[in-house]
Amino acid sequence: MNTEKKATIISPIDGAVIAERAFADNKIIDAALLSTKQAHHEWQALSIKGRAALCQKAIQYFHDNSAAIAQEITLQMGRPLKYSPGEIIGLSERAHHMINLAENSLADEILDDKPGFQRFIHREPLGSLLVIAPWNYPYLTAINSIIPALMAGNTVILKHARQTLLCAERFQAAFDFAGLPGGVFQTLHLDHASTEALSQHPNINAISFTGSVKGGEAIEKSTAGLFKHLTVELGGKDPAYVTEDACLDQTIENLVDGAFFNSGQSCCGIERIYVHSKQYNQFVDGFVALTKQYQLGNPLDSETTLGPMVSSDAANYVRNQTQQAITQGAKTCIAPNAFPQQKTGSAYLAPQILIGVDHSMSIMKDESFGPVIGIMSVDNDQQALSLMNDSDFGLTASIWTTDKDRAIQLGHQLETGTVFMNRCDYLDPALPWVGVKQSGRGCTLSRLGYQQLTRPKSFHLKLN
Repeated sequence: MNTEKKATIISPIDGAVIAERAFADNKIIDAALLSTKQAHHEWQALSIKGRAALCQKAIQYFHDNSAAIAQEITLQMGRPLKYSPGEIIGLSERAHHMINLAENSLADEILDDKPGFQRFIHREPLGSLLVIAPWNYPYLTAINSIIPALMAGNTVILKHARQTLLCAERFQAAFDFAGLPGGVFQTLHLDHASTEALSQHPNINAISFTGSVKGGEAIEKSTAGLFKHLTVELGGKDPAYVTEDACLDQTIENLVDGAFFNSGQSCCGIERIYVHSKQYNQFVDGFVALTKQYQLGNPLDSETTLGPMVSSDAANYVRNQTQQAITQGAKTCIAPNAFPQQKTGSAYLAPQILIGVDHSMSIMKDESFGPVIGIMSVDNDQQALSLMNDSDFGLTASIWTTDKDRAIQLGHQLETGTVFMNRCDYLDPALPWVGVKQSGRGCTLSRLGYQQLTRPKSFHLKLN
């Protein structure tokens, strides 16, 4: 039973109420569960080309309404408006890539000839997928699961984060515009108790969750013993290693962006940096100088490049983590007067760079999810590897070097889902998005993503 009646979206920009939505009651939830089950066979029977045409039309809706959608993103979670349209571009890129991959990824695998037999492996959809999406990239994270699930023949129920409920409604509008059969794609506004109950329902065959480690643990616990397929993308504390031969100008530019874009609220954002001692001082000087060029302010203003965090509570967590590091001996590189727009206790938080840090500090071990970065000096590759792997997380890691073979060799030793060389904080839909340790389980995107959304069925036919 619902313990709350509604969700309120409060903008981090100025505390204004953006929207209020009633949570779905048991009657609405039951109707959605029945509808998703009834729609499954019709949707599965539709050809992949037929599904593709409808999904392509849904993506067109986002193009047609991109300006209004970008404004909503900014109002709901505070990203500067100049950057919000990029999320719709990324949504389109990922969706089109996965649509184009579907035919080959889902084709029957024909085994070598065996006299008197025909053998092949067919991939069947799992059934009904519950997608639980986060607020920080409200379209990009959701599309990773939604489009591949639909293309694989599954039906989908989307439960979005409270802070970005308007995004869920945009998804519903897009698929309604495309003309999907009733029950194939549905959205529900849910509280925690109803989300847990929905995840346990027998009409839900699989769950795709993106969010915090705590949230992932709750989903795993609620579905224990139910044998549901579960994919989780959780937290990150993604490291970067700047070698002695790295090109500093390019490296600094990319790592500053990787650390502070979206106010640091990215699961694959850069959260800790290790720099070879030969480059350390020059790197820190350049990193600080470029960071000071950010403009913190109202994200609706065209000159703003750093908006508020999603809430004052989130900003206060980063403030406390930073202060704890300072108490333990860390030094700040950004003076308070460099960003007079920040307000104590508010969602507006200036970027901060910490040196003199080590792994006894939370700032180098625990996810910050905000605009703060710790930078350490290292003497060699093995020291860097040891520190990079000294984490409960493993989503991405980046190596900055001119030596490709060196990057590959180091990459094989990193405990991570993605190894970057000379780039960071990027998701290529041709590659599987996967985490290790507390960063997640399972994968999305690429042809391997379709294996997560289907089950193999073996055909073993004796012909005579």
